[in-house]
Amino acid sequence: MSDYNPILSAPLGANKKPKRVGRGSSSGLGTTAGKGNKGQQSRSGGKTYVGFEGGQMPLYRRIAIRGFSNYPFKKEYVCINVGELEAKFADGETVDKGTLAAKGLISKTSASLVKILGNGDIKKKLSVDVDKISESAKAKIEKAGGTVKVAEKAEEKK
Repeated sequence: MSDYNPILSAPLGANKKPKRVGRGSSSGLGTTAGKGNKGQQSRSGGKTYVGFEGGQMPLYRRIAIRGFSNYPFKKEYVCINVGELEAKFADGETVDKGTLAAKGLISKTSASLVKILGNGDIKKKLSVDVDKISESAKAKIEKAGGTVKVAEKAEEKK
């Protein structure tokens, strides 16, 4: 009776025993253990890092750093549309970072800047105090009878 059960085990020949290297010359993988003769790759710990060129100065260090990166000065805005303000806020309310976080439109931990965009319609009279606002959003809010106060206007004129 055979121990092979096709339902419970892998097909025959699927599981092979690993090659045991460095176990004598008669094993076929003795002496150098399949690593060849001499050289960095044959030694223990003989690895190189990505970009290594055999001791030659690597390409990423040969090429000069050029240009300017604006990354440290980049400003990221959380954009909110006028339609979202219409849905979440009542008539006569103030829209600022605190109230936006309370209504769940921005995260409470977010220290980022807020910009109001003009997608959607608004009929409620809101007092908006944010970092930036698009022209179309400003026009829609003021048309509905609301007021707009922008924190960054003085900085933009420079």
